[in-house]
Amino acid sequence: MVSRDEAWVLLNEYTKNESLIKHALAVEAAMRHYAAKFGGDVETWGVVGLIHDFDYEKFSTMADHAIEGAKILREKGWPEEIVTGMLAHADHTGEPRDSQMKKCIFAVDELTGFIVACSLVRPEKIEGLMPKSVVKRMKDKAFARQVSREDIRRGAELLGLQLDEHITNVIEAMQGIRGDLGL
Repeated sequence: MVSRDEAWVLLNEYTKNESLIKHALAVEAAMRHYAAKFGGDVETWGVVGLIHDFDYEKFSTMADHAIEGAKILREKGWPEEIVTGMLAHADHTGEPRDSQMKKCIFAVDELTGFIVACSLVRPEKIEGLMPKSVVKRMKDKAFARQVSREDIRRGAELLGLQLDEHITNVIEAMQGIRGDLGL
């Protein structure tokens, strides 16, 4: 098994951008939250969340991102469960979302970024952020336009959750590490 410390070293070897590191921490927190909720292995799910974008700075094109990262992980001998879990966060990899962990990594990736954007425009940041505020912001196409609202909705559906419940879960997970996220 790969430890969180090993995942952290890998992330920091490939990722220098502070915002991407914070994104990785947010996704890790959400994955750990859902692992506990769905009976998954908290450490494995957390590692998948932490490293899901580790290769993005080096391989940011659609053709390369995650695909090249998977090659690196396999060369390092990382477990296939982590490799395929990482691949499942992006549609272009073709990795089937045939486990709860793979569904969760897709479901939380875009949503964590959107919640950060929603938090940054509030004086109290993530504290007291309500799902209805996030849903309202989702309707504003100009707000955080790079975030796919459709992927956020699809993620909730994949998990069999109402959108508000999914948003609540991810906000709670992120509130637990708000200091690390600067929120």
